[in-house]
Amino acid sequence: MPNTLHTETLVYRVLDEIPVPSLDAYVRIGGGLGLDAARRLGPEATIDEVVVSGVRGRGGGGFPTGTKWRTVAANRAATEPTTVVVNAAEGEPGSFKDRELLLRNPYRTLEGALIAALAVGADRIVVGMKRSFGKVAVRVRTAIAELEAAGWAAGVTLEVFEGPGEYLLGEETALLECIDGRHPFPRVTPPYRRGIDENMPEESGSVARVELAGPTGESVAPPCLVDNVETLAHCALILAKGAVWFRSIGTDDSPGTAVCTVTGDTMHAGVGEVAMGTTLAAVIDAIGGGVREGRHVKAVMQGVASALIPGSRLDVLVSWEGMSEIGSGLGSAAFIVLDDTAPMATVAARASRFLAVESCGQCTPCKDDGLAVADALARIDRSEDLDRDVESDLRMIAANLQTMTSGARCSLAMQHQAVIGSVLDCFEDEVLSHGTPGAGALEGPWVAPITSLADGRVTYDTDSARKNPDWTFDHAWSGKSPAALLTQPAAEPAPASADAGAGLRDSTD
Repeated sequence: MPNTLHTETLVYRVLDEIPVPSLDAYVRIGGGLGLDAARRLGPEATIDEVVVSGVRGRGGGGFPTGTKWRTVAANRAATEPTTVVVNAAEGEPGSFKDRELLLRNPYRTLEGALIAALAVGADRIVVGMKRSFGKVAVRVRTAIAELEAAGWAAGVTLEVFEGPGEYLLGEETALLECIDGRHPFPRVTPPYRRGIDENMPEESGSVARVELAGPTGESVAPPCLVDNVETLAHCALILAKGAVWFRSIGTDDSPGTAVCTVTGDTMHAGVGEVAMGTTLAAVIDAIGGGVREGRHVKAVMQGVASALIPGSRLDVLVSWEGMSEIGSGLGSAAFIVLDDTAPMATVAARASRFLAVESCGQCTPCKDDGLAVADALARIDRSEDLDRDVESDLRMIAANLQTMTSGARCSLAMQHQAVIGSVLDCFEDEVLSHGTPGAGALEGPWVAPITSLADGRVTYDTDSARKNPDWTFDHAWSGKSPAALLTQPAAEPAPASADAGAGLRDSTD
């Protein structure tokens, strides 16, 4: 891949080229037009516009946003209003796009959240993020104060919730659990389950005593709309400029743009916005400046969310259908570039350990099989004995990858299966030969959350390598899973600054 910048690939829709310093500055570039349009149209027509636009969730799942809004609106409760939660709990290794959006311009995402609140009948907006995102929280709270002073939020309260540093905080049901004062453990519920206030009776049969409000209005529990930072920013522009404008770039199945993060073995790291349907090669060139001088791309990881992409497939289109066609996924568009010097046994060992540690343990196969896979990959990675038989370890890994998804209540086990399975499918010979003996000393934390990204340089949460499988940083692991260790409520339901997960040290991401 040539180290030539393709700046013409970049577009500026939701990711402002220049940071927007104030609400007045945002209004000068068209801020507020989407909210004005939604108020004129009313809830039903607002949702119709979002449906027609074809916008899909940018948090990783890619679910049609309009369908989600329509379902939540149809399941309003008679007793309590709905809540809108902005999922800003970004923790995918290799991703920084949501924080970059909020740092450059929090007003657009908040406007999108106000539009969503109008559409689904919500009177409360909660922006949920990790408490380690200090600058982001300050920026959002300042923006909220400006919106309230300007009268934009009449009838709606806006809050910032700061939760623990666990990877699973970004899973929407785990985020709701934390906002409700519990630990970030995903729960089994219907797709648009009730919201964040715990008010179901003790004898309720549902997980965590929460249920989805029914369309009859007889349920005492309202639903909750959870949308990603980038998704809501797109919705603000869709209402301001129209669904036809939104669809003017992108593909039929993946209209609009995607905000991507590029890190790893590139000339520099960065966050940039491209039209859906752009090739991955062009994205790496435009945002990362191309692969390092004199090297070529061996593979690209999608954080730890999907099967890795071999270097021979850089012509893949950055879209949901494009990634699906090659057996991967778009995820949060967090592209970690690995050049030909990257030892894949080490990459696999680090990815597996991250996922095994971050598993909450509610689903025993996810935790136990995940740790077994991680331990086996670590043995392979550390070994300098080229005569050692690693085939038995690989057979055990293959067996555990098949069973670890049994009964899974969230996608983490499937991610583990997809990422490690793809490494073995593409690079089994290298892993069998140990790649580079002793490669555990690989420079750079390939698989770790990003703590900051500025001026083309990225820093990582290096503490994550010391995190125990019980989510503590104690000298020794307790031998228990987080679900077994953390049996008491994290905290009483509390306001925005609630310290859910008290007693656990955060991994700073």
